[in-house]
Amino acid sequence: MQTVYQICGVVGTGAMGRGIAQMAAQAGSRVVLFDAQPGAALKAREALAGTWQKLLEKGKLDSAAMADLLARLTLADRLEDLAACDLVVEAIVERLDVKQQLFRQLESIVRVDAVLATNTSSLSVTAIGAALQHPARLAGFHFFNPVPLMRVVEVIAGLKTSPQVCDQLAAYSRQFGHTPVSAQDTPGFIVNHAGRGYGTEALRVAGERVADFVTIDRILKDQMGFRLGPFELMDLTALDVSHPVMESIYRQYYDEPRYRPSVITAQRLAGGVVGKKVGDGFYAYTDGVAQVPPEPPVPRMDTLPPVWVSPKAARRQELYQLLKDLGASIETAAAPSSAALILVAPLGLDVTTLAAVERLDPARTIGIDMMLDDKATRRRVLATNPATRSDMRDAAHALFARDGKAVSVIRDSGGFVTQRVVATIVNIAADMCQQGVCSPSDLELAVTLGLGYPMGPLAMGDRIGPANVLEILFNMQTVYGDPRYRPSPWLRRRGALGLSLTHEEA
Repeated sequence: MQTVYQICGVVGTGAMGRGIAQMAAQAGSRVVLFDAQPGAALKAREALAGTWQKLLEKGKLDSAAMADLLARLTLADRLEDLAACDLVVEAIVERLDVKQQLFRQLESIVRVDAVLATNTSSLSVTAIGAALQHPARLAGFHFFNPVPLMRVVEVIAGLKTSPQVCDQLAAYSRQFGHTPVSAQDTPGFIVNHAGRGYGTEALRVAGERVADFVTIDRILKDQMGFRLGPFELMDLTALDVSHPVMESIYRQYYDEPRYRPSVITAQRLAGGVVGKKVGDGFYAYTDGVAQVPPEPPVPRMDTLPPVWVSPKAARRQELYQLLKDLGASIETAAAPSSAALILVAPLGLDVTTLAAVERLDPARTIGIDMMLDDKATRRRVLATNPATRSDMRDAAHALFARDGKAVSVIRDSGGFVTQRVVATIVNIAADMCQQGVCSPSDLELAVTLGLGYPMGPLAMGDRIGPANVLEILFNMQTVYGDPRYRPSPWLRRRGALGLSLTHEEA
């Protein structure tokens, strides 16, 4: 196999370095492994031999191919042993000074035409390259763990990086079977930047005591189709990894409110309650299995009150049809009777605001999230306000659970749960396009492959409707008075003109 780089050096042989070395060898390169820790490179070679042995046993490799792969691995005792490399990829500790020192050393060892690449996930490629005499040959080459399974890589150009270097790295990653996406040298690049909305907004919801961690996870999985809820995900990645990334991106953007971290994760990190790997996180774990409490029971009601729907409700006709299908007694007068359960379906506003503005009896007013077509979700979400009577809350829960669909009842929140989390994700993604961090197509690819979202964030926005996302954000800004929710110009202009969020100007 003709490969882009005949000899690839890997410095740092932890999980990331081993994964990169595995893919480089499988792409046809000779791979030189170096680690400053004595014996670490040998352990990495043994681990790779074990990986290939498993592939051999599964019939995905034959013995000759495995022998060839092992023969491509060389251990380096000194950095000077990397002198013949065409490419050196660094996968060491995330410290700017340490990386700069390493690349200064490498620059004096390798050929002048050799390419240098950093697997940094959070540091500036430009800042790392500032230590070099020839920064044009340094680029970011950011893989995700585990490298053989996470088939996306961010190729990042620093301010002085040669475009040819990025083109070569992209071509090389395709030989790995990976999908390269091009990113500008901005905090978090694409994937870690785009991922800010999911966890940080869920933490804000929890911090307002709108719902507990388990309920928020259930809502986002069942309404929007996320594979893992945000708190499940933070437990899996561990807060000693994810919280510093939240703080790093926030600080690098000079305390931009859209990326604001949460005191919840800071406190849990300080207390060592970091996630699955220690058996204690947002969930408790027994033998590595999360202990998930059962769903709250559906209240038993002998009789249900009639239902009156606000004329300003989102998807009002669909809500009427749903109530009819559920066998509700529906009131159609201009105002509700004194016995009616009052339903509102806001976009971005809270139930309290609508009850006050529409002069509804707050004790009988309940909100329902109708941002998405009810048929497209596996869960309905209702919201009370501080004055809602318990009998009305229970009646609404019992009514909307009549057909067996799961129902979550939460406290009042501008944008419920799904609206505010998804709108935040879409808004951050739109602003990434506005900043030119990457192209809309690379953004969608990177997020779906790197974060496992059910669709890209721009596609989410198009599914909901950019105008609806705008309404949610404007109304959330009204409820909370927080510049966090101000719409990106990219989103605002496309929403106003009825364009797709993937539309690029001519």
